[in-house]
Amino acid sequence: MPVESGSSAAARQAKQKRKSHSLSIRRTNSTEQERSGLQRDMLEGQSSDNLESFMRMEDSKLPLSLRSNLLDLFSQIEREFENLYIENLELRREIETLNDRLAAEGQTFEGADLAKGALKTKASHSTSQLSQKLKTTYKASTSKIVSSFKATTSRAVCQLVREYVGHRDGIWDLSVTRTQPVVLGTASADHTAMLWSIETGKCLLKYLGHQGSVNSIKFHPTEQMALTASGDQTAHIWRYMVQLPTPQPVADMSQTPCEDDVDFSDKDEADGEVDGPNDCPSVRIATTTLRSHQGVVIAADWLVGGKQVVTASWDRAANLYDVETSELVHSLTGHDQELTHCCTHPTQRLVVTSSRDTTFRLWDFRDPSIHSVNVFQGHTDTVTSAVFTVGDNVVSGSDDRTVKVWDLKNMRSPIATIRTDSAVNRISVSVNQRIIALPHDNRQVRLFDMSGVRLARLPRSNRQGHRRMVCCSAWCEDNISCNLFTCGFDRQAIGWNINIPALLQEK
Repeated sequence: MPVESGSSAAARQAKQKRKSHSLSIRRTNSTEQERSGLQRDMLEGQSSDNLESFMRMEDSKLPLSLRSNLLDLFSQIEREFENLYIENLELRREIETLNDRLAAEGQTFEGADLAKGALKTKASHSTSQLSQKLKTTYKASTSKIVSSFKATTSRAVCQLVREYVGHRDGIWDLSVTRTQPVVLGTASADHTAMLWSIETGKCLLKYLGHQGSVNSIKFHPTEQMALTASGDQTAHIWRYMVQLPTPQPVADMSQTPCEDDVDFSDKDEADGEVDGPNDCPSVRIATTTLRSHQGVVIAADWLVGGKQVVTASWDRAANLYDVETSELVHSLTGHDQELTHCCTHPTQRLVVTSSRDTTFRLWDFRDPSIHSVNVFQGHTDTVTSAVFTVGDNVVSGSDDRTVKVWDLKNMRSPIATIRTDSAVNRISVSVNQRIIALPHDNRQVRLFDMSGVRLARLPRSNRQGHRRMVCCSAWCEDNISCNLFTCGFDRQAIGWNINIPALLQEK
């Protein structure tokens, strides 16, 4: 075997070292070229922030492909924020233009100089949504918007006076008699209606004539008669005679400001069975039974004078009856869905009916030879109630979380709109103070004036207030301890004393 000389071996080793060094230099140059090219590509159109990020990545141990992806993502984020910034500037210019236009027309937008305010840009809000919000804001009447932000200098004081407990199911409706003796009436899903002593909270009489849920109760304007509507597809007129017990001293309860908002625990005594008053006398037979409906009778009311009554039903019709003969006088049809409420004017032969078809209708019976009807489409969801005031106003409440005040002389658009955070149930308006009481699905009861300014919220804590949905409210104008009553699906009615300062009443 030939033996390699020492000089030949040394020469081959030197050649291999030069070749290895040459390959190392080429690999280093190739890597540097790739980095330089990547730097040029990334620096084109990038901000100094991206450059700093890239330079920091030079010292990173991340793979080159991952670093490239990260830089690409950073550049996309920057472009997205740049687009949002441009849209923000355009919106600012539009707002300034609208403000200038309002200023030229002599209007001001108190507390809402949006051009000077810092607009928060959110990627989830598109330009079209923001534009629509701007249009809606400026479309509303400036004076109404400003009035809704006015803070009252003093607050109404509300005090819970008495609770009326005895029904075995939720209470749908309540009413106060218009004649002496003044008593409270409640209509319940337990198939009964009850009359209560306002001062003592004692049940005076129980009506047991219905075979279904009692959905409404109203008292005759001059006689001791009650009108109830029921889920058994009938309305009953029945007479009552009660004797008020001796008033008992009321427990000393400190006045509570109406902004108390402590939530109830869902585990409360209302969930248990409540024993009704067993010693309460009862009436089982109606004086008059009205049977023309083909569905649940959800509400009923007396026309002025008390000689006729109107009923509202889920059969999409309202019926007008003669009390003396029980005959059907008119069938008021036209609603597209179930009716939810009906109300009569206190001094004129006018009826307003509410429906799930998002409308309410005004029926005029002042001319005996003909009756007219007007349809009003001011809500976007079920109209739960619409009531008359002593003046020429109608107040409507809806599941769309709004309450609207209308002028009977011009009902093309509401004169005031109240926006709330929960569906509104059967509302009532105080005759003397012209205050609207709003019962809500969320257990709250709020008070507003006729111009839409919020006055108070009834207290609700672990010791007082409703524990479930509040279904109805009713005012009492007599000089008694309670001037507002509410009822709900917690099986109780509550009597309140509402003290509105003179300053608030003048507004």
